[in-house]
Amino acid sequence: MKFPIFHRKTMAEAYRKYSLWLLTVAAFGLICMSCSSEEEPSQQARGQSSGPKQADQVKPEISDQTEAVQAHIKAAIDQISQSQQLKMGDTWLAGASILPGFYEPRQFRPAWTNPAKVKDLMQSIDMVSEDGLLPDDYHRRHLQALSEQINAQSPPESQLLAHRDLLMTDALILLAYHLQVGKVNPVQLDPNWNMSPQNGIGNPVALIQNAIDSGSIYQFIADIRPRDEYYNYLKASLSKYRSIQNGGSWQPVPKGPTLKKGIDDRRVDLLRRRLTATGDLVSTPDGSTTLFDEDLKKAVEHFQRRRGLKPDGNVGRNTIKALNVRDQVIIDQIRINLERIRWVMNEDLTEFIFVNIPDFRVYYVRDEKIKWSTRAQVGKPFRQTPVFRSQMTYLEFNPTWTISPTILAKDILPAVIRDPNYLSQHNIQVIDKKGKEINVGSIDRSQYSAKNFPYQLRQKPGPNNALGRVKFMFPNKHAVYLHDTPSKNLFEPESRAFSSGCIRIENPFELAQLLLGKGWNDERIQQIIESKKTRTVKLPRPVPVILFYLTALPALDGKFHALKDIYNRDQAVLEALNADFQPNN
Repeated sequence: MKFPIFHRKTMAEAYRKYSLWLLTVAAFGLICMSCSSEEEPSQQARGQSSGPKQADQVKPEISDQTEAVQAHIKAAIDQISQSQQLKMGDTWLAGASILPGFYEPRQFRPAWTNPAKVKDLMQSIDMVSEDGLLPDDYHRRHLQALSEQINAQSPPESQLLAHRDLLMTDALILLAYHLQVGKVNPVQLDPNWNMSPQNGIGNPVALIQNAIDSGSIYQFIADIRPRDEYYNYLKASLSKYRSIQNGGSWQPVPKGPTLKKGIDDRRVDLLRRRLTATGDLVSTPDGSTTLFDEDLKKAVEHFQRRRGLKPDGNVGRNTIKALNVRDQVIIDQIRINLERIRWVMNEDLTEFIFVNIPDFRVYYVRDEKIKWSTRAQVGKPFRQTPVFRSQMTYLEFNPTWTISPTILAKDILPAVIRDPNYLSQHNIQVIDKKGKEINVGSIDRSQYSAKNFPYQLRQKPGPNNALGRVKFMFPNKHAVYLHDTPSKNLFEPESRAFSSGCIRIENPFELAQLLLGKGWNDERIQQIIESKKTRTVKLPRPVPVILFYLTALPALDGKFHALKDIYNRDQAVLEALNADFQPNN
């Protein structure tokens, strides 16, 4: 499995400059996340395209372009020069800033005179739905209408040819850009977003011409599409659930008493049909299908693991709720996460840490393989773990915990009001502005609130320290990091949103050994812990850390997992993904 690693500037700048996709095409191939899978994607989904399907018939056109067509194109380009934008009917052209540089050097000659190239682009637009995108975002209906008008005329009107030419060039720009960077601007959804696409070096105008001059526009689009296993696994899953939907979907399993092994219930037959539809159940017994047998129990456990539920094999309220989620909801969830992958362009890093927040897991990846993974506790819904990238530079054994203003206001001071001995019981020091510890009993708590509290609170190292015995530091404005925890019991629930934003990890000493390398073992670490002294240890090299948010993915078992949207972030992405394109988004 390879997760996305990105060296980013601002996405806002990328969206203002549509030529960035071309620069990216010139310098980099897109490698997104990949994941070893037990379920093989289809040949087409693995990047081996089955080839163009039957496309719209395009009437051959004369190769010599008339001055009239050039005049219409020139008029449109002149309009861009005056207003910095171009609208044809009710359609905005997204690549207006690039079009003048493309058409002016060629003296406004039309670019789409080869019927095969026209067909190729139309087929590519149709097939973008396989990526979870909408063909009409790339002028599909407008181009279809123009093509029908052109095919009905002999010779076709020069204005129609000019308009189609401009729209096809713009569609190519927009289609390639969305496949490379995504349609939705993540900065508009999350102002803290600090991951944006890499810049390459190249001439965007020349690249447009190279694309048009290439042997196949269809192949050009295929080559810039993400082709890694992770992305194509989601594409294959999207195709699978659309096939289920087209076949009539599944019937809901009625509510009722918990279904479990040994029970004979008419709802069991519907349960079997439901789990068979999604491949969780692969065998059906002869005769009665209303008996809940061992095979069905295993199928239920498989489904539960895929949906982030406790895999006990019993079909209670939560499992029935997950079973009855409509296929369209899962289709949308897959589309949302395909878009999230497209937001990020990668950098070929050989070592990094990846936190998938909704999956409550942390991964350490080196040489494109997962070397270590563990369960994690993430931020509560009202204290969410943010999405961002940073570099881990050091770790700290026997850490102190300096209490943040938010936790001071919402947790600590209310606790002190309830129990005056709270600070001493939790080994928390009160530090003044000079860095000196003061006596807790000397503080008149009635004088202070969170807004005017003049002291810093710091918890001493120890087994009950909120950060546990080690913390992993990567500078960021959120004051978020990975750390140990004394709350080991909270790793047991399937849903683990318990922290105030930081990521609590299970088995942190294993990660410390992996990061520090040769010479670091259990014995050495234990000696440091037993010293009870805080010790900072620099990593041999900075390690990138990615905190990300994916709610649909192939997990460690290689199966498709649709996860709970714990922070309710999916809907905003879906709405933006389905919205009509507007320039300068």
